[in-house]
Amino acid sequence: FNLYPLNLKKTIFPEVKKWICKMTGLLCSYLAWVFGVSLANSKSWRVWEFKSKKVQFVFIGLWEAYYYQKFNISGTMVDLPVYSTINKSWVISTELQYGQDLILLANFMKTVVLVFSSMAIMLNWIKAPYPDYLKMCYNVSSFYLFLSCGCTAGAVSWNFAKDFYGHTTLDFPTAFPVSKQSLKKKHFSYVFPLGIMTATFSFASACMFLFEMYSLKRNQVKPMSVGKNS
Repeated sequence: FNLYPLNLKKTIFPEVKKWICKMTGLLCSYLAWVFGVSLANSKSWRVWEFKSKKVQFVFIGLWEAYYYQKFNISGTMVDLPVYSTINKSWVISTELQYGQDLILLANFMKTVVLVFSSMAIMLNWIKAPYPDYLKMCYNVSSFYLFLSCGCTAGAVSWNFAKDFYGHTTLDFPTAFPVSKQSLKKKHFSYVFPLGIMTATFSFASACMFLFEMYSLKRNQVKPMSVGKNS
């Protein structure tokens, strides 16, 4: 009567423990990718408030900005959203230019990671006898995740520091309805904490995959050691 729980503990629990690290790493890599895409599409990298009756707030992203402008429609003042693409007519600051490149690079690397990490999970699921290929998948995934972690953290930290503690050269085009000289206040947005969270998930996922690679190497060494002793 007591043998079944013992067998369950010996067979199922070790298998569950093996999959916890793999699935946690995969989940963290997917979360890092989702947050990375959200960062790239966010228009709140800078939130500026102005002393202006026409435009009070301007939300600036990496590639696009938007603001609410007052329009007189049939004698009624209405706030309507206006979108402006950040192009050559803008004075684009260095940190914003590098931020665009770093976030694109980080998201590209995370996409590559999803391919290799998903392949590794599939090989584990079908118990394919390809340990070297499996190690290569984990190695590529962890390497790109560490790089994307640095790119994301660097992009959001640099832009945050230049916006609040430095002097940014970012400026609007001449046809913009408000000038930078009327800037009243800079507001903190969710971009910086989201970027740090994205980098943290990338780092955690990379550590999980490195642990899996180490476990594979250790399991390969054990049979060799047993063979020599025999």
